[in-house]
Amino acid sequence: MEKCDSRTRAYKNGKTFDQCRDIAKTLSLELGEKINKSGQVGWDVILESAQHDELVYKLTLKYLRQTGYDIGDWKRPKVTKSIV
Repeated sequence: MEKCDSRTRAYKNGKTFDQCRDIAKTLSLELGEKINKSGQVGWDVILESAQHDELVYKLTLKYLRQTGYDIGDWKRPKVTKSIV
């Protein structure tokens, strides 16, 4: 009986989860610089940067939140600097 190996499963455009994670980490660093300059970035900009790849988009938001940014909610669909 064969099992699915999550490390090699292809997601959108044939990318593995690890590849999606690497792309999201890179995007979160780039968007972090943009947020620091402009003060905020909308979710639509992040989705466009992720080339409408849902997994990369969600991982990018996750990494931005882990880095200390406020990722907003459905009422405020934007990422801003956290006020501490």
